[in-house]
Amino acid sequence: MLRQRIVTALVLVALLLAALSAASPWPFALLMLALIAAGGWEWGRLNQAPAALALAMGAAVAAVGLALLVVLGGVLKVSPAVWWGALVLWVVAGSLALKSGPAAWPQMPRAARWGLGLAALVATWLAVTQARAIGINFLLSVLCLVWMADVAAYFGGRAFGRRKLAPSISPGKSWEGVWSGMAGVALLAMFWIWLDGRSSFDSASLYTRLYGALGPVGLALALPALCGLSVMGDLIESLVKRAAGAKDSSSLLPGHGGVLDRVDALLPVLPVALALASLGGH
Repeated sequence: MLRQRIVTALVLVALLLAALSAASPWPFALLMLALIAAGGWEWGRLNQAPAALALAMGAAVAAVGLALLVVLGGVLKVSPAVWWGALVLWVVAGSLALKSGPAAWPQMPRAARWGLGLAALVATWLAVTQARAIGINFLLSVLCLVWMADVAAYFGGRAFGRRKLAPSISPGKSWEGVWSGMAGVALLAMFWIWLDGRSSFDSASLYTRLYGALGPVGLALALPALCGLSVMGDLIESLVKRAAGAKDSSSLLPGHGGVLDRVDALLPVLPVALALASLGGH
């Protein structure tokens, strides 16, 4: 299992680095679209879509993305209103889903579940593509926020975890893990702001943009909010898998499970990061 995880991770990193280093935005956009389309197929399977329909859902995500790429010439500039709308949808719909729990999820009309998931996936693809257009440093700072929150929460939860966060959804998560994740992200942000001031990156990081637009108080409020959304994305996917009786979203990534298992926390964070970045005029 460990060997599979390492090999899969190395292949994904190699593909990501090759796509990011390309002069054209197309390779990265297409790579991300392939992953998100696979996530659309997984979402259908987890939400009681027949096999053919689940494949069609993944194909529909890919078709929408390709159409946008062709029409816009590979440069996907989306209005900030879309990102703020995604924030509202995630907070409202996500909170209701988590409050209701896994047992209530299958009672929701299938079409509504399918539509919400596919909308979130397309929005995520648009967000990651636009983040790449802003700059690699900006994109990596958003990705690393989620990764740091996850890693710090894991170790903090193991060391200090006492109070369960959502035992009916993800028994391993604790409030102490959440606070540890937020502390880790705060340290990451301070380091990255310091690094931005001493390096010549292709763009400012998310943290530097938020600091410039919102000041230290605004940054101190925005970072925990983004960490909270990363936890929500993780919990929502865990809720859907628990409702479906599935351990992983699929077995597409050997040793890692499925695409949704890898990107669940990014689904809300990427659009909201762009919404917050727009406050500085970007």
